[in-house]
Amino acid sequence: MLQNAVVFSLSANQELAKSIVDRLGINLGQRSVKRFPSGEILCEPIESVRGKDVFIIQSTCPPVNENLMEVLIFVDALKRASAREINLIVPYFGYARQDRKAKPRQPITSCLVANILSTAGVDRAITVNLHASQIQGFFSCLVDDLTAVPLLGHAIMASRKSLKDIVVVSPDHGGVNRARVLAEMFNCSLAIIDKRRKSNLEPEVMNIIGDVKGKECYMIDDIIDTGRSAIIGCRALKEAGASKVNFVAVHPVLSDPAYELLSNHDFDQFIFTASIPLSNRFKALGTIKVISLAPMLAEIIKRIEENKPLSVVYETYGGPDSFNPENK
Repeated sequence: MLQNAVVFSLSANQELAKSIVDRLGINLGQRSVKRFPSGEILCEPIESVRGKDVFIIQSTCPPVNENLMEVLIFVDALKRASAREINLIVPYFGYARQDRKAKPRQPITSCLVANILSTAGVDRAITVNLHASQIQGFFSCLVDDLTAVPLLGHAIMASRKSLKDIVVVSPDHGGVNRARVLAEMFNCSLAIIDKRRKSNLEPEVMNIIGDVKGKECYMIDDIIDTGRSAIIGCRALKEAGASKVNFVAVHPVLSDPAYELLSNHDFDQFIFTASIPLSNRFKALGTIKVISLAPMLAEIIKRIEENKPLSVVYETYGGPDSFNPENK
């Protein structure tokens, strides 16, 4: 079934990659990643990949440029080693927020990165919740942009006895479609935080659209970075009468000062996927739950190898073990 597939992990997602191959019943491919005193990187497969379908697991998360260069160098090595097909699984796609010219003379860096990956030799890219779905059009290779929102929804449902008195909250107008998917799963109402940016680009809540009084809120976003917008939104929900506020995000980037903000917050719980590994200090907070992407990505690899539809994967997960103790 997977006799012609080899799964490699580079530096960013080693625990996730190990969970994926354990579910597939195979071993991780042997590779070497070296860093020279000059700062240069050498990545190469140790075992033969001639005629193989290769899958690389690597988020381009911080350190973004280091992880991106690992991918590019490793893809080039695989191509020169006569791999039949190179599939890049990127749980978190860095530079995705630079997807347009917000003002004159700005680059569109997500397009640049997509072009570089395609040119390097990637035959297929598998991503998870791209910040903007149109980024798929930047690639000249095949792209499958998966969504982890149903996975998060199943995990939340499995962890609760009842879905009574809850409301799903979008932190801004741009995330309404994502929040609606979760609200439909829970069969509950939807609220929107009407947010503006001050002149110094700091977020400011102007209004809450929807009823949150006495409700337990699940605020969902694709990315949590510094956490400032999330904290401001949480305070606004509590001031509007919300009984509890939980924050749900696919990608926990958590750049400084996220740790200080999340250490002194009004949230009851944070729920993230394992697209980006958490550092030990975030694991120690005790309020963060991590949902494994391994079942979904393992099924994707299996279906690609068997030439089966990928959309069916959303019907195959969920259940009481969805809260995976990868954060412990």
